[in-house]
Amino acid sequence: MSEVTRRDLVKIALAVTASGGSINLASAQHVHQAASDAKAANGGVYKPKLFNAHEYATLQKLAELIVPADDVSPSALEAGACEFIDLLSSNNAELAAIYTGGIFWLDREMQRRHNARFIEAKPEQRTAMLDLIAYRKNAEELGPGVRFFDWARMMVVDAFYTSKAGIKDVGYLGNKGMAKFEIPQEAIDYALKRSPV
Repeated sequence: MSEVTRRDLVKIALAVTASGGSINLASAQHVHQAASDAKAANGGVYKPKLFNAHEYATLQKLAELIVPADDVSPSALEAGACEFIDLLSSNNAELAAIYTGGIFWLDREMQRRHNARFIEAKPEQRTAMLDLIAYRKNAEELGPGVRFFDWARMMVVDAFYTSKAGIKDVGYLGNKGMAKFEIPQEAIDYALKRSPV
């Protein structure tokens, strides 16, 4: 893959905000490549371009909670979701405001409820807060948090499933030629069961 320029990242970041948070696979892979390049240039450690240490640690905790590791795949954190979000946010003022403002709101709300910032709160307190802001029905009371968590979930999941680990997790093999295509029997059975005929 060729070198990803800052101009490329700005275009991708603008497209993400214009589309409401979605990103196509090719663009996402450019962002992952840019993150990989940034890590390599800094001795294998990613240095955040937008977030301060506390904001980045909060984003890391969110990534782990949104897509945790399982016995098959790593977490979104390990798959580079935070680097992905930081790179895009550092190239787009709207994304930067969504994330820095959202993390600020989250800390302030956790401080109000539990006397601790999000990453310093007990695991059950963090989970309870995310359970509240995960639902739009709570937007009247917790609107800024609900909007922030919508973005965080979308982008963490996009970052994970466009990473090498995420692509492997879904078993995507890419386009390839086939001498013969056979429909799996389960698919035929399912279609026949649902068919009105």
